[in-house]
Amino acid sequence: MRRIARAPWELLKRAFGWLVLFELRNKVLLAPSALRLRRLETAEVRRLAAAADRPAALVATVIATHRRPAELRAAVRSALAQTVRDQVVVVVDDGAGLPELPDDPRLFAVSLARNTGVAGVVRNVGIRLTRSRYVAFLDDDNLWEPDHLERALTVLQSPQGPDGVYTALRRVLPDGTERDVLSVPFDRRRAARESFLDTNAFVARRTRALRFSRLRRTPEVMPREDWELVHRYSRAHSVRHVPHATVRYLVNPASFYTTWSG
Repeated sequence: MRRIARAPWELLKRAFGWLVLFELRNKVLLAPSALRLRRLETAEVRRLAAAADRPAALVATVIATHRRPAELRAAVRSALAQTVRDQVVVVVDDGAGLPELPDDPRLFAVSLARNTGVAGVVRNVGIRLTRSRYVAFLDDDNLWEPDHLERALTVLQSPQGPDGVYTALRRVLPDGTERDVLSVPFDRRRAARESFLDTNAFVARRTRALRFSRLRRTPEVMPREDWELVHRYSRAHSVRHVPHATVRYLVNPASFYTTWSG
């Protein structure tokens, strides 16, 4: 009986992919809070934009942060150390207050008026505060190799280049040892069944589709907002994989990280 009862679910998973089905469920169950958070996001963008000019560069790197001062400083240094100099690094603090950061004219740091606890909202504020052609993303506990943006932009700006690219991730443990390298060519059908997409490696052309989900996702909610963004963006935009590890991704049991399992 149990096997018969599960048969429709298994057929749906085979047809659409379990990640797509789970995200549809999330949108139904979590939609009310997302509407409130969208209003909050817009109000914060207006408040912060009124206080300072919106930074402009070829590429904007958005770093969302919350109470990780040492890790944030390391992430900011790795972003500012990129071989691509025509960039602005936008740090958005989720209401906890900013630590002292490097003195660099390319760095633009702001704090939300209160804590939202929703990474997508924090990142969206950073996207909307900038006027760059391309946008990249870096979490406050991860690092980039110096050539991350250069490799991504080389592909993006090539003739008939895609709209978005993601590089390979070098996953490291808290003690600094390497766990493995995640490098999976882009396949949208495969991405509906396997969670191998992460925005720490993603650089994309700015369009209206380049916005994170505003759903309030606890650690138990799958899929992550990273997967949702890239999968939705690829619906109308071309995405390509760059098989070169340019991201040092921390796999930390004490942090909110992607397992890429399932």
